[in-house]
Amino acid sequence: MKVLFCLSPMTQLNTPYPSTAYLTGFCRSRGIDAVQCDLSIELAHRVFSADAVEAVGAVLSRHGDRPRSAVVQWFARERERIGELIPRIVSFLSGGDSSFAASVARRGFLPEGPRFRILDEFVTESSDPLDWAFGSLGAADRTKFMASLFLEDFSNVVTEVLDPRFDLVRYADSLGDSQPSFEPLLAALRAEPTWVDQELDRLVEAVLLREQPGLLGISVPFPGNVYGAFRVAATARRLRPELPIVLGGGWVNTELRSLREPRVFDYVDAVLLDDGERPLECFLEHLAGERRREDLFRTFVREGSEVRWISSPAERDVRFSESGTPTYDGLPLRKYLQLPDSLNPMQRLWTEHRWNKATVSHGCYWKKCSFCDVGLDYIGRYDPASAEVIVDRMAALVRETGDSGFHFVDEAAPPGLLRLVAEELLRRRLSVTWWGNIRFERSFTSELSALLARSGCIAVTGGLEVASDRLLARMSKGVTIEQVARVSSGFVRAGILVHAYLMYGFPGQTLQETVDSLEVVRQLFETGCISSAYWHRFYVSVHSPIGQDPASFGIRLLEPDVRFSVNGVPHVDPDGVDPDLVGPALGRALHHYQHGFGLDVDVHTWFAAGAPATTIPRDRVARALEAS
Repeated sequence: MKVLFCLSPMTQLNTPYPSTAYLTGFCRSRGIDAVQCDLSIELAHRVFSADAVEAVGAVLSRHGDRPRSAVVQWFARERERIGELIPRIVSFLSGGDSSFAASVARRGFLPEGPRFRILDEFVTESSDPLDWAFGSLGAADRTKFMASLFLEDFSNVVTEVLDPRFDLVRYADSLGDSQPSFEPLLAALRAEPTWVDQELDRLVEAVLLREQPGLLGISVPFPGNVYGAFRVAATARRLRPELPIVLGGGWVNTELRSLREPRVFDYVDAVLLDDGERPLECFLEHLAGERRREDLFRTFVREGSEVRWISSPAERDVRFSESGTPTYDGLPLRKYLQLPDSLNPMQRLWTEHRWNKATVSHGCYWKKCSFCDVGLDYIGRYDPASAEVIVDRMAALVRETGDSGFHFVDEAAPPGLLRLVAEELLRRRLSVTWWGNIRFERSFTSELSALLARSGCIAVTGGLEVASDRLLARMSKGVTIEQVARVSSGFVRAGILVHAYLMYGFPGQTLQETVDSLEVVRQLFETGCISSAYWHRFYVSVHSPIGQDPASFGIRLLEPDVRFSVNGVPHVDPDGVDPDLVGPALGRALHHYQHGFGLDVDVHTWFAAGAPATTIPRDRVARALEAS
């Protein structure tokens, strides 16, 4: 039986999300015929096409008297030019038509929509933001950035005119983000299809006709994939009513653990949780008549009008070291788009390059953070592979794809195992570029940072979270501000970029602590310890220690009656600052810091009037570095 794995839109456009590559590689290692497709990048190429320009123009012609936003007015003025440029821009951003850079490197060639205002944000009398960002050279980099702004503007036109649910990196995400009821998603699926819907339907029809699968597996990593996934399933069910369809992926694993909505199974035959390898194997054996329904593993099915959970206690997960080598075979690697959406070099890693995805270990070796899903399999089951196996897989992917860049997608790569991987890469003289997520452990010494850099490491990401020692201890993070400063400084001295994940609105976090956290972050930028960061608003995951025992953290959950999806739960925090009051200020300050501006501004001035001055000494991080 042939298995077709589909990645639903919209996900990443610069590189394939790894779920289908991992599952395809596993199936082939077990002798199962498996193929894959990425409907996300395929749909993006349909949206960024001359046909889409014509579709937008046709709608506007029919409704010419309606008020128009700034971006739609831009399209109306420049429609003909936009239609001419889009094919060239898509070709350039996917690695072709390199001569295009010479035309676009300077402003004036592209019709500039509202997104281009970012280029004027930091202009002074003596600076051009493009010269500041790329220097006197870097024509290709300039062009990629400006072409990305152009596509983002056109994407906004598509959203406004053709499909209000469409977005470059998500598709109707509100329909899948902790929705207790299935009704909103069901209503959207039953509504008159939009132009984008129709294009997706055509893509599904084409891939089913081409591959003729015996099972369709749909991967749903994020809320922004949910609508697309169910639309794919609905189209497949209409075209091939007999085709078994299964649903899995990161969103499924966190959001559907309490599934009670039987109408989900009008679209799919089974929902598989956590690592999909062994549940999928069991389901295939069941379809082949080799396994009883009672012996399925971590699987939701419908029986009559009820949802039933089946998980045989006799089954065990496939060991990470035995899960096979991921493969990108069948994916259109040269169609992925390099879309730098920031002038910050670290931020650009997420969107600009095509990375082979790799994993050092399954799960998290720390698994203590109170805000994290430590009870779920993807965090709680720590299962590392050997350095030899990891590097074998990397070497195989380099041979298969011709690309030597790797993004380690671990929850937190263990420092000891990273050392062994680095040594193995150097021993084999396998020249690669890699980056990944870590904890700011003391074990990351300057010596280890230098070794990782020699093996090809260019960047690390890690959680500083609240930047408050009191709250770091409260969340069982296992690090201190001083420790983060010293470790990150060691990475920077080795030539490795550092990105910090930040959090605001943690239970009991006061306005004073929020201001103080921003001061710590300012000092980390000022001393060069980090080059990039992002503030995440805290939310309560029902699978975290906080979600399981909210009273011990001084909060109260507002739990809805859930039949469909649940992960983030609203809460009341009587002792904490209102996140809505501080979020915009934190975002503005960080945006400036990442572009080298505003570091001399007192942090309390970013907030609304009445915010307290910081209590953090202005040399706290500098003193920590001197003491290291």
